[in-house]
Amino acid sequence: MVNPSCFREEVEQQEERFLAPFATKSIESQGRKYPEENHPYRTNFQRDRDRIIHSTAFRRLEYKTQVFVNHEGDHYRTRLTHTIEVAQISRSIARALRLNEDLAEAIALVHDVGHTPFGHAGEEALNGIMRDHGGFEHNRQTLRVVDVLEERYPEFPGLNLTYEVREGIIKHETLYDHPIPNEFSPQHNSTLECQLVNAADEIAYHCHDIDDGLASDVLKEEELSRITIWNDLTGDLEKRYSKLTPTQRRHQMVRMLINFEVSDLIGETTRRIELTKIRTLEDVRKVQENVVCFSDVTKRLNHELKQFLFDKMYRHYRMIRMADKAKRIIHQLFEVYLENSDQLPPSFHHRLEDENKMQLICDYIAGMTDRFALQEYKKLFDPFERV
Repeated sequence: MVNPSCFREEVEQQEERFLAPFATKSIESQGRKYPEENHPYRTNFQRDRDRIIHSTAFRRLEYKTQVFVNHEGDHYRTRLTHTIEVAQISRSIARALRLNEDLAEAIALVHDVGHTPFGHAGEEALNGIMRDHGGFEHNRQTLRVVDVLEERYPEFPGLNLTYEVREGIIKHETLYDHPIPNEFSPQHNSTLECQLVNAADEIAYHCHDIDDGLASDVLKEEELSRITIWNDLTGDLEKRYSKLTPTQRRHQMVRMLINFEVSDLIGETTRRIELTKIRTLEDVRKVQENVVCFSDVTKRLNHELKQFLFDKMYRHYRMIRMADKAKRIIHQLFEVYLENSDQLPPSFHHRLEDENKMQLICDYIAGMTDRFALQEYKKLFDPFERV
């Protein structure tokens, strides 16, 4: 029988034996802001993952928009289901590359907890409002959530996550994210675990935006068939299956697209690791460009796919309506709280003595779910709604 008091050490030894020499080992973590004793049977990154899952901000992702606002339908992705999908893809990639699955999973699970209600429309609205007060960017807000806003422990503020997970938050890069990692050695590249989460995020939202777009009838498969990567995969699918229902066909196409993207990423990353002669984590830090990436061919295919999604989905009149409605709601809520801060709940109002009012209101609205923001809007502006 395993002795729990030394199980963590066994796991750390397994990491040394199994993980690639350039992977980020738990025992080599740069630690936490506030020193803590090691847990008897969980590694540092496993502990981070568990703290993230149990946080209030993580639970709120269930009712935060991915693309479709929550009340548009029960089967569309939310920030929570998107996050779970990113974590699953991240673990698969990490396992294939012999990287630290626990670190990759922790970064994937936390990467969106600073997101506003109503997706990128909410982020744009808050960034505009806060332009003269440092702006708003959801990676920085995520770090603020885990460093300051979560109130769970008497010994320290926030979740006191490890340096590597916090670095993964602030160096998270996608089409929408442009981090400025001043605190986290911007001259050094991020870990491969951080890099692969960036790619997993991109794979997840492209593939699943297509799935939701087709399910909602915003996208049409005859339009998608003009995209090279979709057309190629359609040919492969039709060779394997002669008869599929429309729902089966959609799910199989998305499945094949994810598999194609992940396989290409693993193959190209393996090639680049060998090409750049990476042998240690220090080598990873010194490389000036991301090592985890797609092949040039797949980059071109993805660029075509991104442009299609932008033109046909993200600029669809229904998406524009939802985005504009979201921005109006956030602007009006902010104005009301700013004009009379007594309308803030006591848990936030008491912080006015120590904090800037603009930042406080920004924190409050950024933490709202879509559902709560809509309810709050009705309470404040509908004269027949109970407050």
